[in-house]
Amino acid sequence: MVDAIFDDPRLAVLYDTFEGPRDDLDAYLALIDELGAGSVLDVGCGTGTFACLLAARGLDVIGVDPAGASLDVARAKPGAAAVRWLLGDATALPPLQVDAAIMTANVAQVFVTDEEWRATLQAVRAALRPGGHLVLETRVPARRAWERWTREHTLERKEVLGVGVVETWCDLLDVAPPLVTFRWTNVLPTGDVVTSDSTLRFRERAEVDADLREAGFAVDSVRDAPDRPGAEHVFVARRV
Repeated sequence: MVDAIFDDPRLAVLYDTFEGPRDDLDAYLALIDELGAGSVLDVGCGTGTFACLLAARGLDVIGVDPAGASLDVARAKPGAAAVRWLLGDATALPPLQVDAAIMTANVAQVFVTDEEWRATLQAVRAALRPGGHLVLETRVPARRAWERWTREHTLERKEVLGVGVVETWCDLLDVAPPLVTFRWTNVLPTGDVVTSDSTLRFRERAEVDADLREAGFAVDSVRDAPDRPGAEHVFVARRV
């Protein structure tokens, strides 16, 4: 099942407005340059912001996501025709040999079971050329990011182009480490209230490191997200 916030057309069109300018992606653009990648697989590409940025730099880009409504938003963006968009998850990819694969926006945390996480890592490895890189980010559990996933800290009202003024907030539903469940509530201009429940898994650095090695990667480095110091682990792993 795909969370409604990504797969409900009424909510997918709100994503970019509430996410803002996505300055967090600048560091990943620089990292792709550092790796010298000419072809990139964007796993969990969502509404396609990063994939389009990469394509605008002349890279060969494939964006894959299981949320059809998000891909519809992605395909409508300027420059989207330069990206190959695929509906599905990484385990259903066609044969590929890309230079790099990337999971931004904590996509790595949506895989809550060991089975789906390991299957995803193995599928991404298969899509990489020998020596190709996987880059992923995941929140540091000790920072307890979920403590701010409350209405008090998340309530926003914004004008969404073509939709109108939308009010949204998050409520924390359950904390059962390593799983955290929360609900986004969206009040649309029509007065309709649309909710979306999500569960994320918070993995420790050592756990992610071990999972990557088991899947056939060497972990070259673990870095900070420059815009979120101390809050994220950014893994740079190489297919071996």
